Amino acid sequence: MELISTYICKTSDIGVNHNLFGGTMLSWLDEAGGIMAASECRSNNVITLKMEEVLFKKPVKVKETVRVYGRVEHVGHTSITLYIEARTVNLENRSEVIVCSTRMIFVNIDDDGKPKHINK
Repeated sequence: MELISTYICKTSDIGVNHNLFGGTMLSWLDEAGGIMAASECRSNNVITLKMEEVLFKKPVKVKETVRVYGRVEHVGHTSITLYIEARTVNLENRSEVIVCSTRMIFVNIDDDGKPKHINK
């Protein structure tokens, strides 16, 4: 797994149950996945096609550091499938706990928004 992005859970990210708001986590996963997909496709024009089932395994609390990791599962002609995982990290002992995971599919597009071949 490759580290893509790191975030800090702030008070402004908290929902009504005093945990990280799920929509914020989805945004972080989408952003990190897009960064990885663009890098792997060597393109600035990738869009999210699909986010599969998202499994929220553990709540994230204020002040926790969240690292988002990813790995390429498949590269097609115009799309790329990634496995994305978010983990909280204990900065004192460097241990990590998976808090959320999903598979995402991104499509490489041209300037007109049409699917474009990925140069592997």
